[in-house]
Amino acid sequence: MANYYTDSSEWQWLFKNAFDWKKLIPLYYPTFPTEDGQESPEEVVKFYEELLSSIAGWSATAMRNRARELDRHGAGRVENGETIPSDLLKDLYREAQELGYFALGAQREFGGMNAPSSVMLLVFAMTAQSCQASTVQLGFFTSIIDMVERFCNDDTKKRIVPQMVQGQLSGAMCLTEPGAGSDVGALKTSATPTADGKYLLNGTKCFISNGGGGVGFVLARIKGAPEGLEGISLFFTEEWIDDEKGGRKHNYYIGKNEDKMGLHGSFTCEVIYENSLATLVGEPHQGFQYMLHLMNEARIAVGMQTLGGIQACLEIATNYANERRQFGRPIAELPLLKRILAEMKIEVDAFRALMVDTAVYFDIYQKLDFKKRHKVTFSSEEEKLFLEARKWTRRRTPLVKYYGAELFTKLSKEAIQVHGGYGMMRDYDAERLHRDSFAPLLYEGTSQIQALMAMKDLLKDTLKNPTKFVQSMLIAPQQNNIIHSDISHGDDFKKIHFRFKRNIAMLLFRVLKPDTLDIFNAKAWQDPARVEVLMMHAETICQGLAYIETLRVLGRHAQKDSSRQQLFKNYHQLVGPRLEAIYTDWKFFDPYEK
Repeated sequence: MANYYTDSSEWQWLFKNAFDWKKLIPLYYPTFPTEDGQESPEEVVKFYEELLSSIAGWSATAMRNRARELDRHGAGRVENGETIPSDLLKDLYREAQELGYFALGAQREFGGMNAPSSVMLLVFAMTAQSCQASTVQLGFFTSIIDMVERFCNDDTKKRIVPQMVQGQLSGAMCLTEPGAGSDVGALKTSATPTADGKYLLNGTKCFISNGGGGVGFVLARIKGAPEGLEGISLFFTEEWIDDEKGGRKHNYYIGKNEDKMGLHGSFTCEVIYENSLATLVGEPHQGFQYMLHLMNEARIAVGMQTLGGIQACLEIATNYANERRQFGRPIAELPLLKRILAEMKIEVDAFRALMVDTAVYFDIYQKLDFKKRHKVTFSSEEEKLFLEARKWTRRRTPLVKYYGAELFTKLSKEAIQVHGGYGMMRDYDAERLHRDSFAPLLYEGTSQIQALMAMKDLLKDTLKNPTKFVQSMLIAPQQNNIIHSDISHGDDFKKIHFRFKRNIAMLLFRVLKPDTLDIFNAKAWQDPARVEVLMMHAETICQGLAYIETLRVLGRHAQKDSSRQQLFKNYHQLVGPRLEAIYTDWKFFDPYEK
């Protein structure tokens, strides 16, 4: 029987070697033996590996067998203001609940397993390899459980989380409005206080994934609050509430399920609030900060979703190329196609390594952030660990979302081309993967939003200490000619990184034009008009950063295990010319120049 984990030596190496279990396990299991009966950290890791394998096997069989039919028949329908899942979607939910999927990340007191976030993210990639739409639907059980546990009061947790663990409820995050997409601060949904401390919401949200799941976290503005992001608050709402007669009534309504280009097996809804009862989450006017937490988690999850998609593209392209014969041999042996498949595999393996490394940092950050929010005292070692994990999570989040989404669309197109005319036929999975690949480009912040975030973070780090930044450009590693050097370990990464930083510095000097006598003054780099010109380079900056971070991870793996050196070499050979093209673009391209 097929199994995405046990059939993959790459996944197995990463699980055993790229996870920092020495840091992760104590965060989840402070002492041994545990209440769950695990006697040692090794037994805990083995348990998670078996759990991952079981879900990977389910995904490679039952989920995969259902995917094409679910795409054709859709997620279900909207009737009388609510979503009615199709029988196919109901089967998915039932099987997931029986496997314990919804219980993975939930706290044990609510019937969950308290599994590490990184393990859950790997599970997400495994399911996404079979069905992107199903993965989206499943994700709004586990992610909303985390939000409820992290931000809601004890009564709400005790009432809501067990229902989600049993698959009876799921949820949504409700941000986007017809006039407020990327510009979240322009939202119009209002919140009016009631005498008993609740709020009444009025407004409409659009493009809401799984909007009819049963509960929602909603961004709205309390009457009289400031305009823009500063005046936004976060609210928790339930789709059904008690009525005056002891029954149940609608609290908000689903207007429609969007007819989308792809992800047909998932609900994307219009949600209508008409005096809908809601509870304020946390403090007033802090809603955007709270929602950033879920958005960041969602962006890393989208990275894992795209990883599942690009693995599927590689799999179907390779299988078809080995089976299809032309000119007397399998087309996989034709030189040009052989190169295409080889380059696909290199980039898939490299991106997978980047995603796993990022997931581990995110996991550590998530767990320690949970302790902080619940006023648990940190040790000095935990504080240091928290700051490190937060730094890398922040740096990587826009990169993995951008890189994965762009790579998914690129490789799905190549998978269609490998199939030739059959790639356009619905009897094959290539065209479905290509249609589905466009959603990650758009939701949780478009690729351009991610690029601007990455550029902003780079600029912020640079201007925090211009002196250190300028000095770093003057101190080069030995043997700076890296283009033809033997790339095999961490020292070579330092040379690659230095070349990247030097070219970034040249770009910043050229565009921001700080006065030479004042280059160590941060204000000299912050002319708003010049920063706006720099934005035209945001995507190439983001691309370059993504390649550099991937090389950083692969270099570290190569130092740990000599068998990983070849992937480092191959990936550098693949992206080296791309980096050189980016440097050339930074040096010459400026459409505003007279």
